[in-house]
Amino acid sequence: MTPHINAAKGDIAETVLMPGDPYRAKWAAETYLDSPRLVNEVRGMLGFTGTYKGNPVTIHGSGMGMPSISIYANELITQYGAKTLIRIGSCGAMQHHVKVRDVVIAMTATTLSTPSSGILKELSFAPCADWGLLKAAVAKAETMDTGTHIGNIYSSNTFYDERPDLNELMIRHGILGVEMEAAELYTVAARHGARALGVMTVSDHLLTHEALPPEDRERSFGDMVEIALEAAFA
Repeated sequence: MTPHINAAKGDIAETVLMPGDPYRAKWAAETYLDSPRLVNEVRGMLGFTGTYKGNPVTIHGSGMGMPSISIYANELITQYGAKTLIRIGSCGAMQHHVKVRDVVIAMTATTLSTPSSGILKELSFAPCADWGLLKAAVAKAETMDTGTHIGNIYSSNTFYDERPDLNELMIRHGILGVEMEAAELYTVAARHGARALGVMTVSDHLLTHEALPPEDRERSFGDMVEIALEAAFA
């Protein structure tokens, strides 16, 4: 047990999918896993373990933001032996060719800073996805009728951003979308020798201001979860 996870030894699978919302973890586990069971509920951060096509999988909430996912990723890897961690969540599109409901697979993640900045000090570390996971996710996405984009995303430290100049720079440099967790997940995984990937569904658009209605989100997020699960066991 850790300060944030009260799962027993053996309750956490080596493969962990990490949505930000604990109730999205519940939905994904009940929808895609066989025999899911609740293994953690400390501070309301739900985690479920079951199987996917016979493979053990845990789907565990990460909370919002890089400090939160840093805590859970560290504990899942170092205390529970997680070896593959895939963020599944939403992002905001930052390019006109990226549409609402599309899937963005994050090859790299740009950020101003992460909780790991204090460890890395002057080093400008480049957080990137595991190549095997990235390759498998792209291969699966290509078999689906889903708009898919692979490239650089922005992991923000703030939800209510007041930096239009920064957004303009990122759009100019081809950033596909913005979210709040992947850069730190990639960094923590690299530090501890684990594999990591971020697969995000576009829920809103910073340029067109289109947004996915709440009632459509679960249906639209299904493609993202399927891509993540298939990539994990390719």
